[in-house]
Amino acid sequence: MKIGLYFGTFNPIHIGHLIIANHMAENTDLNQIWMVVTPHNPHKQKSSLLEDYHRLHMVHLATEDFPKIRPSDIEFKLPQPNYTVKTLAHLQEKFPKHEFSLLMGEDNLNSLHKWKNHEVILQNHAIYVYPRVNSGEIDAQFVNHPKIHRVGAPIIELSSTFIRESIKNGKNVVPMLPNKVWEYVEHNNFYKK
Repeated sequence: MKIGLYFGTFNPIHIGHLIIANHMAENTDLNQIWMVVTPHNPHKQKSSLLEDYHRLHMVHLATEDFPKIRPSDIEFKLPQPNYTVKTLAHLQEKFPKHEFSLLMGEDNLNSLHKWKNHEVILQNHAIYVYPRVNSGEIDAQFVNHPKIHRVGAPIIELSSTFIRESIKNGKNVVPMLPNKVWEYVEHNNFYKK
């Protein structure tokens, strides 16, 4: 099975995340998309990042009606700080029959050359890239790379930061979140301070 890994803090998960994940599941050769919830880095300021289990629960709520999209807490079990290359190695060992690929925005592709062991990632895994506004210049080594697949997905200019700020300022964000996620955020009074 071909699995696309969509990493994020998902703080909170929003409709933009789902649109991208669903587009990748429906319009590429990937069989499933796993939303990999990135744990809180113990060496960084917590700021407004919700506890890991709250963010994972919101991903469960958001994806339960999408059979090709599922939440993953795989990084919760790995030593911190963690690197993508180690997560990929761990997944390949745990699920040897699956083929894992990465999903990323063009903006992340611009900094891929700075990732730990990015050559190893590209040697062993495909990367599916979705467009972003203002993504900047792509590093020449990645422009025609055989493992990098550019996907004409919708351009979504919506961020979790914008949603958190909007909630803090008393704005209505209901259209930006899956209903069950909005209800969970509202019920728990998240992001209001």
